[in-house]
Amino acid sequence: MPIAVILILTMLILPLPPLMLDFFFTLNILLALLIIMVALNTAETLNFSSFPTIILFATMLRLGLNVASTRVVLLEGHQGGDAAGKVIAAFVEFVIGGNYVVGFIVFAILMIINFIVITKGAGRVSEVIARFTLDALPGKQMAIDADLNAGVIDQETAKLRRAQVAQESDFFGSMDGASKFVRGDAVAGLLILIINLVGGLLIGLLQYEMTLSDAARAYILLTIGDGLVAQLPALILSLATAIIVTRVTTSESTPDQASKQLANPLAFFIAGGILTVMGLVPGMPNMIFLFLGGTALALGFYIHQRFEAPVPDSPLTPDAANPQAPGEGDPDLLELGWDDAGQVDVISLELGYGLIPMVDADAGGRLLNRLKGIRKKLSAEMGFLLPSIRIRDNLDSAPDAYQIVINGSVRGVGVIAGGKEMAINPGNVLTEIPGEPGKDPAFGLDAVWIEPSEREYAQAVGYTVVDASTVIATHLNSVIKNNADELMTYDVTQQLIDKIAETSPKLIEDFIPEKLTLGTVARVLQNLLRERVPLRDMRTILETLAEESGRTQDAGQLCALVRPKLARLIVQDIIDPDETLAVMTLDPTLEQLLTDLVSRANSYDEIALEPALAESFFASIRTTIEELEQKELPAVLVVSPMLRPWLARLLRRSTKDLTVLCYTEIPDDQPISVVSSIEVNQREDEQT
Repeated sequence: MPIAVILILTMLILPLPPLMLDFFFTLNILLALLIIMVALNTAETLNFSSFPTIILFATMLRLGLNVASTRVVLLEGHQGGDAAGKVIAAFVEFVIGGNYVVGFIVFAILMIINFIVITKGAGRVSEVIARFTLDALPGKQMAIDADLNAGVIDQETAKLRRAQVAQESDFFGSMDGASKFVRGDAVAGLLILIINLVGGLLIGLLQYEMTLSDAARAYILLTIGDGLVAQLPALILSLATAIIVTRVTTSESTPDQASKQLANPLAFFIAGGILTVMGLVPGMPNMIFLFLGGTALALGFYIHQRFEAPVPDSPLTPDAANPQAPGEGDPDLLELGWDDAGQVDVISLELGYGLIPMVDADAGGRLLNRLKGIRKKLSAEMGFLLPSIRIRDNLDSAPDAYQIVINGSVRGVGVIAGGKEMAINPGNVLTEIPGEPGKDPAFGLDAVWIEPSEREYAQAVGYTVVDASTVIATHLNSVIKNNADELMTYDVTQQLIDKIAETSPKLIEDFIPEKLTLGTVARVLQNLLRERVPLRDMRTILETLAEESGRTQDAGQLCALVRPKLARLIVQDIIDPDETLAVMTLDPTLEQLLTDLVSRANSYDEIALEPALAESFFASIRTTIEELEQKELPAVLVVSPMLRPWLARLLRRSTKDLTVLCYTEIPDDQPISVVSSIEVNQREDEQT
């Protein structure tokens, strides 16, 4: 780049001999051809992110050449011939045949093509893309955050994607300005031509006392030749700019995209048929029409034979050559074994046959990578290794439906609109967009299914847009979190204990089964997971169980004793460490009433609220949670240690967005603020 700058300044100041002009004119054409070839074969726009800067330097190089060639033409133009170099002379003799009228017309046509058609269109496209890219930036950032929260991507990938979004915005913003360079270059080429024409004629007539015809032939021919030599690479560079800003970003280059999308046999058949019919009309150039029509028909037949491969038989369909039912006439199939007794998978995802391509990575399916990310994220969050997620097809389901199955029972269902993306309405969109109505299966938000081409517009107006794989992965993430306790089996519990034993053998020594059985430990861990408490601090959990095992062997009571030890971990999963915890409490009268109910009961199953009181209590809880959601605060209810286990179990049935803590589960240095007090209708309370 520094060498290029020095070179341009040299051409602007110092006179160049004709030989050097020939070299730099040829280099300019080579550079323009190189740029357009790179633009054509770039798979992604950002792979050629230096394009705006290259446009600037290529434009300045060409303008510097115009200044240098103008100096030579005006000084040596009276000699005619190759006085301004052999490249300009070749364009004069070969391209325009030595006729300056023809040369001027050809130059004018090239200027019209470059300035009015290509440059103006590319400039307009650059403006639109720059504006829409900037408008879509918040939506793209929200989509990255949604993928990160769903476990689809990790922090490093999120950083890379954010950097890519910022780079894309910078690139198209730069392209909007760079297109002005190309437009200005076209205007400058026309002005330089006019100046050279007038200047050359004046120098020839006044300084060298040439006749008008001789001056016109000498100077006008050289000037038009100079303009054509400069205009050719300018036209190529304008075309490269238009290619970059008009292409749709995919993983394929422009030729690959065009060849695949133009390879439509039906289009070739129709076009070839029309040309063939026109070739039979008398008076037409029959041979040319018939030749090109036949060529188009032959290409259509070739494309049909090569790319329209027959669909293979599905392995799920019965063999037509063997119509007998399984087990009939085959003695080997009459013998059964334990392998024939089906066992359920811990976690499985059943897809309708229309969704099977989402699993095929070769066909662009990204579901497998999404599920790997979900499993890795949840394992890190919950503190134990999730079992493998089994993916299978389900021919009994609708083609576009899926089911999430845990331990053999369906826990989540959803429907995917084929080939479309889900635009989720977070509640603050600028304008609603048309599309097929739907619901986000994970959170129940309103959504619409839109075409992938509408993604940027939807993000610009405030929608969060995710692809079908992310919809399924986010739904699976939610279902696993809600049913994590069912994944904590005896085997997983033993694996966790063995993992701690590797680093803290004294902790596990004489612990199981002398102090607690493996089943009791498993039930404690299940209770913690049921209440969304992570098991990342397994050492503290086992230490507490070892200390408290002498007091009780009941899993529920042991869980209540473990939770205060995990207070910081529980609170930090709700808010950031430097934030104030906003909580709601029970009205003292209501809390005393519930405490009396719990204290009189022998077990939680014996406790029953009067229907009117229960209805009022649940309604008050739901109203308060909605108010906190509007303030973007987490819903946390703080009660006494006696009430917490029963209330957590009771309220879990009506809402999953509420965390129930007791006073001992809040760290001493954690700042809190009471934002609401739960009350019930006084009349209903008196009736109770």
